[in-house]
Amino acid sequence: MGTGNFSNNIGFEVLFNHAAIGILVADSNHRILMANPFLLQQLGYAKEEVNQLQQSQLIRHSLEEHFAIRKDGSVFPVEINGSTHHNADGHFTITYVTDISDRRTSENTRKELQIKMQEAAIKDGSLQRMNSFLNSLWNNTGAMIIVINPEGYIQWFNPAAERILGYKAGEVIDVYTPMILHDKQEVTQRAEEFSRQLDQPVEPGLETLTIKAKLNLLNEHEWHYYRKDGSSLPVSLTVSAIREAGVITGYIGIAIDMSERKQAETELRSALEKERDLNELKSRFVSLASHEFRTPLSAILSSTYLISKYETTHDQPKRTKHIQRIISSVNMLTDILNDFLSVGRIEEGRIQVRITTFDIGKHVGTIINEMEGLKKPLQNIYYAHHGIAQAYLDPTLLKHIVMNLVSNAIKFSPEESVISVRTQCDQEYFELSVKDKGIGITEEDRVHLFERFFRGNNVANVQGTGLGLHIVAKYAELMNGTVTCHSQPGKGTEFLVSVPVPQN
Repeated sequence: MGTGNFSNNIGFEVLFNHAAIGILVADSNHRILMANPFLLQQLGYAKEEVNQLQQSQLIRHSLEEHFAIRKDGSVFPVEINGSTHHNADGHFTITYVTDISDRRTSENTRKELQIKMQEAAIKDGSLQRMNSFLNSLWNNTGAMIIVINPEGYIQWFNPAAERILGYKAGEVIDVYTPMILHDKQEVTQRAEEFSRQLDQPVEPGLETLTIKAKLNLLNEHEWHYYRKDGSSLPVSLTVSAIREAGVITGYIGIAIDMSERKQAETELRSALEKERDLNELKSRFVSLASHEFRTPLSAILSSTYLISKYETTHDQPKRTKHIQRIISSVNMLTDILNDFLSVGRIEEGRIQVRITTFDIGKHVGTIINEMEGLKKPLQNIYYAHHGIAQAYLDPTLLKHIVMNLVSNAIKFSPEESVISVRTQCDQEYFELSVKDKGIGITEEDRVHLFERFFRGNNVANVQGTGLGLHIVAKYAELMNGTVTCHSQPGKGTEFLVSVPVPQN
């Protein structure tokens, strides 16, 4: 076989026969000349079976890996190291074949370990992030979170609950149940409600809060919580059962403060009511305008026509009469429009109270003098002021109050009657009294006297909008005052307006 130099070399022979790695000797044509016992055992061949086989039949090469091929066709990864020698017999290649299965297994194990460590790190990171998120949620959420044990005692009480309710966690944990936050009467009423819904008795108390959660039913309801200082707030409370292996180990309650939402609902409801009121005002205005405007407009039209017919000097008294009738009708229309405009400004909140110091006697006296033209024949208005002369009030609102009350007194009093107007002022209160000897107001009508558009049963034949007294009451209210009425049918009426004097 031309391997004498190798086989005669004692050192090589020892290495070849006893080495714990595979050794393969091939000629220049890659035919196998020798394979040591260790490699033959690994591959499952006898010595004579490998002679003259091609090296590629035992060793397979790829771009990155080498594999040894057993006789049964199975393979295992190897590491190849070789050297080339030559002598008189020719060129030879000695290849050292090392089984790296264990190393590969170790590497795979290491890689798997690395992957698992990476996965664990990812899971650990996810867990940390989740813990961080839960901690952030617990500490920063605006919702009150309270956890109780099966016996009902508080075990967890988050910062939002502390901030909103005024209790420290240490005060309530293991000491109180959530019932410390609830109104007993509300809980009793809710227990009765749940008893009907569930068709089973529900005890008023902790069971009322947890019974639906225990039955796996939706358990979200509005309640009133009471803070440590005794004040209350509306909350939306959701209670859920905490279960481990099917056993309830506690309950968690999440409560959201509904104060702002309730306030917004109240404001919205108020805005809607105002809008309805304004729509009603517009509707009533159209209805009243068609009725109340008809009489003065007809008077204006007829008087204007008749004036055009009176052409001589002798007709001047007749012209004067109809001119006065036109002026009276125009004033009536103006009063109606002013009433509607005043109510509109009141409903829209556009009336501003402007306080100033003025002489109350002169102010009211001037207003009454301006109303002389409204008096019936031989009617008299008597006015007197008592107390300090200077008042600190809103003179414009006061003028509207005086004009409305005095004009009503004139309208509902007979001819030759006396209307008494009195004002009194000191450092704390201003009072106005308007008293007449008119038709009076029934007790039944007095209940509705200051309602918008209300007119008494005994004034159907007297023109009016039913807005005057409503305006008086609203203007007095704007100055923190009150209006009261004393009256008997057929004996007259007295209106008293009392307004506190602001301290300047």
